[in-house]
Amino acid sequence: MIKRLMILDGVTAACQFRDDGSLIEGYGLAGDQQLEKLAQFGHEFRRMVQGNADQLSMFTQMRGWTPPRGWIVRGPEASICSVANLVCVLETAQARVDEVLIEMDEVSRW
Repeated sequence: MIKRLMILDGVTAACQFRDDGSLIEGYGLAGDQQLEKLAQFGHEFRRMVQGNADQLSMFTQMRGWTPPRGWIVRGPEASICSVANLVCVLETAQARVDEVLIEMDEVSRW
């Protein structure tokens, strides 16, 4: 089902990973080994974001910080975004990030 993310403008790779970071399914210009590394990166970065959100929630005593629904790392040429257990690599100039995130949110619920 994540294959439909590949039709969006600027998406060069998309993968789904398990709770331990192992690759379930991946597509894109990268080889299998690179997709496995992308899945592991997505998993580890999600854990880091969760830890930071937990601390922020604890220190501010404000609701709504956790659980984080996703994250984005933007660069001049490429960006990586994640929602739930999905992660995508985008061409920053070509991709419409809002559109990609909406589609990722929908795909993550299947």
